[in-house]
Amino acid sequence: MTSAVVVGGGLAGITAALKLADAGCAVTLVEGKPKLGGLTHSFRRGELDVDNGQHVFMRCCTSYRALLDRLGTTGSTMLQPRLDVPVVRATDGRRGRLRRDALPAPLHLARALSGFAVLSRPERVRAVRAALALRRVDRDDPGVDDRSFGDWLDAHGQSTQAAEALWDLVGVATMNAHAAKASLAIAATVFQIGLLTDPGAADLGWSLVPLQQLHGNAAERALETAGATVRTRTRVDALQRTSHGWDVRCGGETLPADVVVVATDPAPMERLLPLDALPFAAGWSQQLGSSPIVNLHLVYDRPVLSEPFVAGVGSPVQWVFDRTRQSGLAAGQYIAVSLSAADDVIDVPVATLQEMFVPEIHRLLPAAKTASLLDFFVTRERHATFRPAPGSARVRPPATTAYDDLFLAGAHCATGWPATMESAVRSGEVAAAAALRRTHDRPVVAA
Repeated sequence: MTSAVVVGGGLAGITAALKLADAGCAVTLVEGKPKLGGLTHSFRRGELDVDNGQHVFMRCCTSYRALLDRLGTTGSTMLQPRLDVPVVRATDGRRGRLRRDALPAPLHLARALSGFAVLSRPERVRAVRAALALRRVDRDDPGVDDRSFGDWLDAHGQSTQAAEALWDLVGVATMNAHAAKASLAIAATVFQIGLLTDPGAADLGWSLVPLQQLHGNAAERALETAGATVRTRTRVDALQRTSHGWDVRCGGETLPADVVVVATDPAPMERLLPLDALPFAAGWSQQLGSSPIVNLHLVYDRPVLSEPFVAGVGSPVQWVFDRTRQSGLAAGQYIAVSLSAADDVIDVPVATLQEMFVPEIHRLLPAAKTASLLDFFVTRERHATFRPAPGSARVRPPATTAYDDLFLAGAHCATGWPATMESAVRSGEVAAAAALRRTHDRPVVAA
């Protein structure tokens, strides 16, 4: 039986470990934190179950949805029958909706764009033309990756208002970057796959339970049932090449392995890998960079949001989610504000954030003005995702390395997707498939 060690217990590592265990490998999953789930975890705060971030998925996230099936947690999610996003313009309270029709793409969004009230009529017409042009962008062209999405939008007649109210409405949440600082190739992936190819691709889904229950806890059960060993609170210090494969050093202990999958964030991945494992210069993880996400959590004494979520334009508030059911709150309402590409607020004190954002929430949600705010707290992910800047594809590592028994996984790897849950799961699938090909091709040595 092939022995495999997977380093990292986020969605990429969970996926790789399950694929290897299901194929008959003797798998050990090693995670430094107390629980699995990586950047999609929950914690207790008083009587609340709090997700560290607001994670949604789309119908086109087929690998992620397959993982939910494997974990047995699909029934704990909600998937829209049709895309429907309420949007509020903070400057005047004007509301609009991005809602698809049952028509072939791209006609499924024609009525939504033509009636999108937060844009002027000329802006809507130009947006339709830009969407049709974006369908033709070759996202596999290296030159496309070198260009910024913002430059492309400018060249296609998109106003600042249109960039903020339409393109960044989707792009910032999925890429964790504003259009001006995002690779055109990554943006084209998001919009082509999510909005412009299949009419149902962008239907939104979300968890109905805490993320820890949806991912980490379910993964631990599934791995143990598959025969894998899960070791949390175990930090990997080094990988050492041996005659049989690898020694994975964890403190004073060594785990031997025929194959290793490193499924960590970029910086620890670079630290663990041999210098010649990738065709990148030293410091590639720093060059790839990271982009932060900040979440504001507010508990009110009464309902202030009547829908599962709402998007804001003309406001620093990007997306607001109702988290009451997921948190277990018995009375009142708990909402969370997700701030992606949050470089400007990552270090702002909690009290200042409250002063800045509560009035903005009142502009978007008038019912909050007369409700009592019972609690306000903040969660921060300083290195939530890699930074999808123009040219970033050059330093996104592949699943394979210079060693035929060492493989890589993570949302930052070369999936072509931005750093989403789908990218993480896809990377784990690719790494596991490559590892299994290696084990199947390995010659059998007689005892």
